[in-house]
Amino acid sequence: MDEFNAYLNTTEIESSAKGILSGIRVSVKDNISTKDIETTCASKILKGYIPPYDAHAVVLLKNAGAAIAGKTNMDEFGMGSTTENSAFGPSLNPRDKTRVTGGSSGGSAAAVAGGLVSMALGSDTGGSIRCPAAYCGIVGLKPSYGRVSRFGLIAYANSFEQIGPLAANVTDTAKLFSVIAGHDKKDSTSVSKPYDFSTLKSDIKGKVIGIPKEYFGEGVDADVAAQVRKGIAKLEELGAKTKEISLPSMKYALSAYYVTCTCEASSNLDRFDGVRYGPEPEMNLPWHDAYTKVREAGFGNEVRRRILLGTFALSAGYFGKYYVKAQHAKQLIAKDFAHALTDCDFLAGPTMPNVAPKIGELTSDPLQMYLTDILTVPVNIAGIPAISLPCGSAHGLPVGLQLMGRMYGEEALLNAALAFEEAQ
Repeated sequence: MDEFNAYLNTTEIESSAKGILSGIRVSVKDNISTKDIETTCASKILKGYIPPYDAHAVVLLKNAGAAIAGKTNMDEFGMGSTTENSAFGPSLNPRDKTRVTGGSSGGSAAAVAGGLVSMALGSDTGGSIRCPAAYCGIVGLKPSYGRVSRFGLIAYANSFEQIGPLAANVTDTAKLFSVIAGHDKKDSTSVSKPYDFSTLKSDIKGKVIGIPKEYFGEGVDADVAAQVRKGIAKLEELGAKTKEISLPSMKYALSAYYVTCTCEASSNLDRFDGVRYGPEPEMNLPWHDAYTKVREAGFGNEVRRRILLGTFALSAGYFGKYYVKAQHAKQLIAKDFAHALTDCDFLAGPTMPNVAPKIGELTSDPLQMYLTDILTVPVNIAGIPAISLPCGSAHGLPVGLQLMGRMYGEEALLNAALAFEEAQ
């Protein structure tokens, strides 16, 4: 085990292929299937599971010549914002090992920030790439929904999830994104929009950046907000134009996200019953008792909490009160972002409302942990791309600047991110 507890499995697979990633070690989040390498989603219920196939993104990594450097730690089934919900213990933040890495792709971020690899694959359901990128002081890109195949990504909440890259800098992030982007016939939600790495260039002059007032509202640490304001001022110095805007439906985002994702989780995790997946149940018990024992032993507290919440929201008498209303709210949020990005090329604000908390600081208060997602989940609801960039520090810890772009607008977003990085 490495000093940051970033890896769950350090099996290294070399590729004989020659390509843009030849000779580069890339780690893979443990909810992305890797043939012949244990894939557990950091859950006891999948301990010992060896996938018979590679996820599409992993196939593309190998075709590009990358060496798979092992599977990285995460919040169990992607449910968490600190990587403390892992069945195998929390990852440690390389910037301060008493602090969390963020989540749920915390192991991937720790592996990059700790210099174990230069690139890593994560997945982002409500901020799970951008949150650890911000907390660990690296770059993390959440692609547009559908731009990267989800085939082989073990499902938590299908309507939000995207595989994406984390790296030490924008160039490496763009390089990894160029490998994994594009259509996959095995994923009906994927689109035929590859990314050409050769188009990457520093470009921000004349772009209009909207600054949503809601991204600097209640709950955002004053020092974090001040540091991000300095970052935005740097973008203005580079020739960008900024204007204050409002996203009034933001107030519904967290509720709509958590209702929807827990409902999807309650359905997706139903398969882990000890028959198809998980440890073998006691067959001398009635089936419902056998399933209960397997799940009670295999699922952690946060996973069980979200399954229960989702099952409740989908139950008779509550479906219309919670799930249907959440879908209406999602439409309002998507429309607000689409409208804002008609007049603006990008939106900007903090990635996270705070710096990395101490390990153990949020585990006793799940609601407080959910609230840390307030600035990241709207992007997943809208389906648009967003990138977290290192933007100085507050309280001696990294701060992330979040740039959000138009649907399938990763080219312009990465160009703007490169301009900002080069000016640091």
